[in-house]
Amino acid sequence: MKKLLAQIMKFGIVGVLCFFIDYFIYIGANALFERTVVASVFPKYYLISAFLGFVISVIVNYLLSMKYVFVRRDDMSRRREFLIFLILSVIGLGLNELCLYVGIDLIYAHWGWLQRVMSEGFAKNIFFKFGATGVVMVYNFITRKKFLSAD
Repeated sequence: MKKLLAQIMKFGIVGVLCFFIDYFIYIGANALFERTVVASVFPKYYLISAFLGFVISVIVNYLLSMKYVFVRRDDMSRRREFLIFLILSVIGLGLNELCLYVGIDLIYAHWGWLQRVMSEGFAKNIFFKFGATGVVMVYNFITRKKFLSAD
């Protein structure tokens, strides 16, 4: 049990670091896209921002997770390991995008009382982004431990 808790703590530290990478790229890209033609051409530009942040954070996450969090499997090549990590991450990206879409376009956009309680910026950049991150973090730990870790 202590070993599992230590692993969860390491995963949490790597996850927080990668969350900040993802989050600041998401916020920066949103700010950039809002001021460019991207927002008028693609009104759901926040999904592009989420994609960019997610991809960069996945690469960092792979490097740190496989070095500090999970014990590499001897029966798996690094190429296969990265491919599985990538597939699991793409599924995580889908969950992330789905959570953002449901939160922003289906819930926030249609619930007037929620719009009165929080601004669109808060809903988009904090509330639903943090919620999506929480869902994906649990998914990532469980699937990576099951498919990639020797312990």
